[in-house]
Amino acid sequence: MAKDEATSIRKSGTIVVGGTGRVAVEPDVADLQLGVSIARPTVDAARSDAAAAMTSILAAVRAAGVADADIRTTLVSVQPRYDYRDGRAPVLTGYDLSNSVQVTVRDLAALGSVIDGSLQAGATSMDSLSFRLEDPSQAERAARLAAVAEARSRADVLAEAAGVTIAGVADIVEGGGTGPGYPQPKAARMMLADSATPVQAGTTEISVSVTVTFRLGQSPGQSG
Repeated sequence: MAKDEATSIRKSGTIVVGGTGRVAVEPDVADLQLGVSIARPTVDAARSDAAAAMTSILAAVRAAGVADADIRTTLVSVQPRYDYRDGRAPVLTGYDLSNSVQVTVRDLAALGSVIDGSLQAGATSMDSLSFRLEDPSQAERAARLAAVAEARSRADVLAEAAGVTIAGVADIVEGGGTGPGYPQPKAARMMLADSATPVQAGTTEISVSVTVTFRLGQSPGQSG
């Protein structure tokens, strides 16, 4: 460290350093977005057929072990469909109805069965799949401890180079962290096999960043 930098540290009485803690975890919950889209000549026909398809989808999801409390409707949409060909005035040709649900799967071993069952029952889209921890508090605690430890390690090196000691902590600010859950790419209707679709949750990372201001003390025998 340059002499003027060391002098600046001694005069300010503090060292400000950052640290980041990272913890790899295995997710225990999956969130799945399923939907059905139907085009019919009339609103009643679209509504009726979409309702029948969604009823079958929900029955398949429940049969795979998902509780009603973990199923939530996220979209019901009806849009008119027009024919704009040949430069004519738009002609109403029918209606498109979309209905989507979010399904929370707490038994990851059953996730493949949930996917296959819903697609076999008539789902026309699987718009997202993400994994997360039901309770990330313990992993976040470990990441915070690691972040502060890294900050202290960096501060010790700087203090040694400057000829001072760490006397305590004046301030800690936690920055943005990242939690578990990585959305997967949008998938088209899947080709079904005799066995359940294999799904690997893998691991995800929780990270926490901190900025720590350490108070300084002089090394033994050092004068101002």
